[in-house]
Amino acid sequence: MSCVLGFDVGSRLTGVAVGNAITTSARALTTIIMRDGEPDWLRLDALRQEWQPDTLIVGLPLHLDGTEQAASRAARRFCAQLQARYGLPVALVDERHSSREAAERFAAARAVGLKRRRDAAAIDALAAAVIVERWLHASPLMPDDTAAR
Repeated sequence: MSCVLGFDVGSRLTGVAVGNAITTSARALTTIIMRDGEPDWLRLDALRQEWQPDTLIVGLPLHLDGTEQAASRAARRFCAQLQARYGLPVALVDERHSSREAAERFAAARAVGLKRRRDAAAIDALAAAVIVERWLHASPLMPDDTAAR
């Protein structure tokens, strides 16, 4: 296993990132528009074809106390759709504070001139990269599709 795709599922946009299990690193790729709870499947098909991932990683939104919330159901539904469509292992990862970490990374990159204000739309993809990195650092080589990390 070397390549994984990760997702930060939102109601309007879903961030997408690619990760490398060998280097345990990830980078933001793009955002996918969500319409009526459905992603742009043609765009996702193209990303899957381009990157040929071994595993798919989805952030699981949780309350601070670790309990699930309404958005958790949407993430779990997205997981089931990914698994049915692509037949790949899908792992859930606790995404608490991933958006905050992504915003902090964006602000730091902006402070040194690497990002501009107009790049802020990519924060969802950066949050997906944070989620992928968490999974890569917590995971042995086998995904765990039954529990959030």
